[in-house]
Order: sequence, then C-alpha cells, then structure tokens
Amino acid sequence: MSGVKRTMALTEELAAQAARPVPDTGPNPGAVYMTEEDYERVIEQFMSHSGGDLWVFGYGSLLWKPAFEATERQRAVVPGWHRAFRFRVARFRGTRECPGLMMGLDRGGQCEGIVLRMPKDRIKEDLGVLLRREMVTVDTPNVPRWLKAHTPGGPVRAIGFVINPKSPHYAGRLNLEEVADAVAVAAGHWGSCADYLRQTVAHLEEIGVHDENLWRLQELVAQRIHQRLAVEQWS
Repeated sequence: MSGVKRTMALTEELAAQAARPVPDTGPNPGAVYMTEEDYERVIEQFMSHSGGDLWVFGYGSLLWKPAFEATERQRAVVPGWHRAFRFRVARFRGTRECPGLMMGLDRGGQCEGIVLRMPKDRIKEDLGVLLRREMVTVDTPNVPRWLKAHTPGGPVRAIGFVINPKSPHYAGRLNLEEVADAVAVAAGHWGSCADYLRQTVAHLEEIGVHDENLWRLQELVAQRIHQRLAVEQWS
C-alpha cells in the first residue's frame, strides 16, 4: 500500500455544490424493466456455478456502498478490463434534462479494486439485492459476468458488472474533458455524479490504489464547479 497521502481537489464540501433536490420521476418512457422472473433467472444462473462461495468485484460504488455485509474483503486486480465513465443515466444520478455519467468496466487494460465475499447462508438474498441495484432495465448497460480476480491470497472467480456496448445507454469512449463536463453538473435523486466520483477516488486512495485517470478527472470536475460558483457569485 502506498504511503503517499494526496489531497483531493474535489472535496466533500465542493462536491456538495453539485447536489440539488431532485425528485424521482419514475420509469423512463419506453424502458422495459426487469421482472422478478428475470432476476430469479440470473440469480439461479450464478448460484449454480458458484461452487459454494461467491465473490463480487468492486471497482466503483461497491467500494464504499456495498449492497451486502461482506464476510471478507481483499484487494484485487482484474486483467482485461478497466473502469471508466461510459454510460449515461437519466435517472438516479441524472435527469432527462441533464443526464449523468456513471462507471462501468470496459474492455482493455486492467482494473484495481476489491473482492467481497458474500455470506454463504445469504447468497441468494444478497445477490438478489445486488442485482436489483445494478440491473434495472432489460437493456441494462451493466451486465454481470464471471471475472478472474488476482488477490494476495491467489486468484478467485468473482462476479463483476461490465459494460454492455449494445445498450442504448452506452456513451462510448469519451475524453476526460467531456466526462468532466457531465459529472460536474449532473445530479438525481440518488445524489450527484460529482459525489459519486469523489467517494470512489477517496476509497481507492484509502486502499492504496491511485487511479491516474480518475485523479485527473476529479481535478477537472473541481475546476468546473469552482468556475460555476465564481460566475454565480458575480452574476
């Protein structure tokens, strides 16, 4: 673990400036939502191939807001995938008028994060909670699949949520400036994209993972919020 203590430009107080009260407008027009049968089918598919234990790879919000009480956590690296802001949201952390961006795992490179072990006696219930949080619509941009994660204790097979490039919510490969433009202003009833970014970067730093792209992104988002506040002050 790195001993370097870095100070984020995107502070909690600054990220709070991007938040605003946003009511949940409910299902988006035309969206086809997952049914209980859909969730049960996915749960059974993963449980039937879990081998007893079940690990989940966390690279974003699962680092700081897991959907279940993990019995064990380990730092992990998943090769072949990298985290990036690649899908647009018009709900949760964005609106139809001001869509947000959230992270997913896209092809290429590698991703550092953590693996979390689900309690054996709660796998079905906890996996159901996790899937309902991460997968909302049938054309979900966030698809669960088995990933090979390398940990200090050896490789483990873990469920990770990867990007579906065929989803209409897939934003493609945006540059950091474009991502910063959206993240600095978007918010929904779950909170702002700026705070989502801040929490992720802060928790990665806590476990000794310095993601250069996300670090630069939080600097760009902080700059944009400062600029907006300055304009509002003098307008």
